[in-house]
Amino acid sequence: MVVKLREYGIADPDEIYWFKSSIHRGRPEPLDLHLGMFLPTLLTQATLEQQDRFFMPAWNLEIIGTYAQTEMGHGTHLRGLETTATYDPATQEFILNSPTVTSIKWWPGGLGKTSNYAIVLAQLYTQGQCKGLHAFIVPIRQLGTHDPLPGITVGDIGPKFGYDEMDNGYLKMDNFRIPRDNMLMKYAKVEPDGTYVKPLSDKLTYGTMVFIRSHIVGDSARSLSRACTIAIRYSSVRHQSELKPGEPEPQILDYQTQQYKLFPLLATAYAFHFVGAYMKQTYHRITGDINQGDLSELPELHALTAGLKAFTSWTANAGIEECRMACGGHGYSRCSGLPDIYVTFTPSCTYEGENTVMMLQTARFLIKSYTQVSSGQLVSGMVSYLNDLSGQHIQPQQVAARPTTVHINDPASLVEAYKLRASRLVEAAAKNLQAELNRRKNQEDAWNRTSVDLVRASEAHCHYVVVKLFTTQLSEINDAAVHAVMNNLCLLYALYGISKHTGDFLQAGILTDAQVTQVYQRVKELLAAIRPNAVALVDAFDFHDNHLGSVLGRYDGNIYENMFEWAKKSPLNKTEVHESFHKHLKPMQSKL
Repeated sequence: MVVKLREYGIADPDEIYWFKSSIHRGRPEPLDLHLGMFLPTLLTQATLEQQDRFFMPAWNLEIIGTYAQTEMGHGTHLRGLETTATYDPATQEFILNSPTVTSIKWWPGGLGKTSNYAIVLAQLYTQGQCKGLHAFIVPIRQLGTHDPLPGITVGDIGPKFGYDEMDNGYLKMDNFRIPRDNMLMKYAKVEPDGTYVKPLSDKLTYGTMVFIRSHIVGDSARSLSRACTIAIRYSSVRHQSELKPGEPEPQILDYQTQQYKLFPLLATAYAFHFVGAYMKQTYHRITGDINQGDLSELPELHALTAGLKAFTSWTANAGIEECRMACGGHGYSRCSGLPDIYVTFTPSCTYEGENTVMMLQTARFLIKSYTQVSSGQLVSGMVSYLNDLSGQHIQPQQVAARPTTVHINDPASLVEAYKLRASRLVEAAAKNLQAELNRRKNQEDAWNRTSVDLVRASEAHCHYVVVKLFTTQLSEINDAAVHAVMNNLCLLYALYGISKHTGDFLQAGILTDAQVTQVYQRVKELLAAIRPNAVALVDAFDFHDNHLGSVLGRYDGNIYENMFEWAKKSPLNKTEVHESFHKHLKPMQSKL
């Protein structure tokens, strides 16, 4: 793969990410963090001089790097990381230490046995003051011999739930010294005398995480799309039971209950594809602005990537498991491909920011935006709907309780309904937070006691963003037949979401009881409307059989013969009589 990267001249972080995914079919491998985080961090956080020193050796695999942030005792709470980098002006070096057992770096991919360098996140101390978390380029193994360097203790953390191909590792540093210019200094720096020069924004240091989170949204779409492809193709081949006595067994995809399991997930996969494309474009646009010195949209980029990373990965993770169960007993076999998709994808709910914490980070941005609007300021971007709240000063009703007419067959009208729901939940969370503050006078305690409301508000905001982006995409489809099919998918996604959160829409007065009844009925009608195109819709994802990795999801539908062939290749079938018979069963039987 690396030879091909060089041959095709692929150096852009995005292109590396996509090329790696296509070559390895979504499977993890030890160079993932080198290609997906180490190289991109050098490109985005290093000075030009540092890039000259480190990038080409890393590109040529003389340096193989990983990204060491998570510790045994801390993960998403970055301010709690304990690894220290103390500047020594006498030698112009940083002294790196893992002062406690909980400060040992834990989980970085490729760290266990593959990497010889790591970008280490550590608390920077200079002139007797802690300046917070910063990134350092740290050699950990001797080039040539690959032996750990003196002061470095490194190894593999052992078996995991999945990711068997990846050598996730640990790293302990004891008074390990690196040169001053091994600190990534594009934004923040330490002068030779120890003077600290702070960045324009602390969030600039987290650029790599924002990059990866934006990609996780796309990964959610692809992983859910693969699972839907397998389950829907299998459901069109599998025949079971009777719909009408005496007639042939129908395809299980003809059962409404099967459609209700799978078609909302199919709609979700399409929705997430559009959101992933939007996040990619937005990330590049805003990072371009940042490079020009415009940091105005950085807070929303951070909040949006955090929230959508959590929203899409939670939904996709549950959806993959739903697809597995929809395939019955065969879904539990690894030949289905679904167990591998699940165990490979499910860590994304935790890495690069545990999802609940991500939702709470988004909530901080939402509450800040709400506070700005309440003080008479206008907000922009995806939270601009909060500007309507300014009307409450002259109109006593809550914004989400104002009369509105929702047309359940109009995606644009459903966007308004989701917007009102988000407004209502953000407003409710903000008011509950203020009430807790009034009672307790302690910001941290009040935040904790409102955190369930805050997560609900963030989820509602993210749900609104997804519905809005899906609906916006419809206007770009010119083919009438395709538009009709995609319109049905969009309606199903939006209405199914309403059916699962009816309490929010009823409590806020957005929908009436009668409309909720109509929503339930319309969802069932859309299942029937989507059924004729269901297989074509998953075929449109264009997964090659080799990439899909599933006997059940084969494009040619030849499932049973290939399942039998797959089973015959089991290692237990290498001999007709397994050695355990002679070693254990036969001696035991002879004693009976």
